[in-house]
Amino acid sequence: MGVVVLAKSDELVKYVTVQLLHYMETPREVRKQVRASQREAREHWKYRWFGMLPVAILMWTQGLRIKK
Repeated sequence: MGVVVLAKSDELVKYVTVQLLHYMETPREVRKQVRASQREAREHWKYRWFGMLPVAILMWTQGLRIKK
């Protein structure tokens, strides 16, 4: 059982090392651009948390305003 744990920890150390080297080798401007594009592609927080409920409420309230 101890050998399995060591193998998994070795894989973890290797993975973290590879990710760290990849991060350090990429220029700062490229990292900023990637982060900005990921931020733009992400959904608004209210849709991620509540799904289509905000849209349904918005459509319902607009329908009430039109009827008045």
